[in-house]
Amino acid sequence: MNAQSGGRDEEHGLAAALRRFPTRSLQIKELSIRDESFRGMCEDFAAAEHALANADQLPSGVREERRAEFRGLLESLAVEIEQALGAAKGFT
Repeated sequence: MNAQSGGRDEEHGLAAALRRFPTRSLQIKELSIRDESFRGMCEDFAAAEHALANADQLPSGVREERRAEFRGLLESLAVEIEQALGAAKGFT
């Protein structure tokens, strides 16, 4: 991955986290500036959102199973992001 695509991934990740937790936007922005691991979680969250949004393009035999997997992944990542925000609360 080149630096340019990495920047887009980070932007998509930040946007996805902001959509999920709009009331914590300042905290999300601050944490994303200083925590590479948090940025990676947000990027993974955005990728899972994208995969779920495109699940209709999957073969019908696996579509529902993949949707369930993507939803579960989104929820798991949302919990991780929320935990990271909680842990960082004292640092903002």
